[in-house]
Amino acid sequence: MGGLFVRKVGGAAALAFHTQKIAPLVFQPTNAHWSLGHFTPVLAMGAVGNVAVVALYALYLEDLKGADAGEMGLLICVLLLVEALVMLGYALTSRRLAKQSKVSRPLPEGKTPSSIVSKIVFRTVGIVSGFMGLIAARDLLFPGHIISIIPRDDIYLEWTGALIHSPPSGSVESDEQGLEAPLFIGDKFASQLMALYVLLTCACKFVSAFLIRVGKDGSGEAKSKLFWRVQAVGDGLITFMFRLFVGAATSASLDLRWHLMMLGYETFILFIYAFYYTTFFCSKSGVIPAPSEI
Repeated sequence: MGGLFVRKVGGAAALAFHTQKIAPLVFQPTNAHWSLGHFTPVLAMGAVGNVAVVALYALYLEDLKGADAGEMGLLICVLLLVEALVMLGYALTSRRLAKQSKVSRPLPEGKTPSSIVSKIVFRTVGIVSGFMGLIAARDLLFPGHIISIIPRDDIYLEWTGALIHSPPSGSVESDEQGLEAPLFIGDKFASQLMALYVLLTCACKFVSAFLIRVGKDGSGEAKSKLFWRVQAVGDGLITFMFRLFVGAATSASLDLRWHLMMLGYETFILFIYAFYYTTFFCSKSGVIPAPSEI
């Protein structure tokens, strides 16, 4: 059951990350435009994430070929690299056009160009996604390693199968199942792919909450909301997946209720700030100027 949990959460995180790239472009908000640099953080994070996914697929390419899935892996790598190059090209172009723009916008009251867009989102993402990123980084870089400060982390690793495909060196699992671990390479790949996508979704939240500032032209909120609108939906989907597996995890002595509360709170905060909370508009009418006016 833990293996199915890994695949379901991995799918939800992958959907959230890839939707992050396409949704702002397809459903472009009225207060954002690519030529003003509003989409630059989204495009840059999408390109970095694509390269990271390609790197993971490249590490497992021989194993994919052994399972007659090598062509699929190569196709995914090529498509992601092409997409990354296109997004980087548009990001560089928009940055140049944004510098040439003479559009001025009022700063939010009490804000300076170096201010954080939202302190509440900043703290929420720092706490919730910080813990998520820590666990995801462990699952990606050190699968099977038990973090003693996390309660019942050994139960989590046992339930998700990490102690089977990546038994810690010198452990009881390594002595008993070390020879069989290479047979579960597919489970290890799925686990690391899930961890990578969760890490990428957390990275997008960190960029929107930590790195994007209000800016001299006051465009910081428009940039951050491009992330928050998709992240609110993505977090909701991941929370729903956790809720589905609460009963199965409880039977394995793993309590996911704290995870649900933290994810639910972060989803609520992102949803409120993405769709309802607005501190300023890009122009007096709340709509950005047309490209011809730039």
